[in-house]
Amino acid sequence: MESVNNMENNSADHRREEMSIGIAADHGGFELKGQLMAALTFAGYLVKDFGAHELIANDDYPDYVVPLARSVSRGEITRGLAICGSGVGACVAANKVPGVRAALISDTFSAHQGVEDDDMNVMCVGGRVTGSALAWELVQTFMNADFKVNERFTRRLAKVAALEKGLE
Repeated sequence: MESVNNMENNSADHRREEMSIGIAADHGGFELKGQLMAALTFAGYLVKDFGAHELIANDDYPDYVVPLARSVSRGEITRGLAICGSGVGACVAANKVPGVRAALISDTFSAHQGVEDDDMNVMCVGGRVTGSALAWELVQTFMNADFKVNERFTRRLAKVAALEKGLE
């Protein structure tokens, strides 16, 4: 049993080494961003901070979320985590970047299903509505999920990609 647990831990460690995550938040998600960055770093993930780097009460989420989304779209980072007060604005902004599939997540089923079925690459959460323990659970679920490559899911994603290109 111990060797099985060691193999699982080694597999999880290897996955963390291969995956990078970007994180961005405005004032509404600033505190939660700090907590999640610390947890992600401790867990062994490579984390890129897109800001805010200090708490500014009237900053704007697109200033941080859009550079994060562009980095995900270009493949510079594996996945993104965008946080604002409710998570809604961050999600709207992230989805304006072609190649980004962002969703506002508040439950673990959606955190893995969004990746497995829809190849979600940016998870959005609300810093004012999601507690740190739940947020950490959601992030872990998101980072541990893999896209299920099958005809049904790839067909749907092709239709989304065509929308981004103005072909539909």
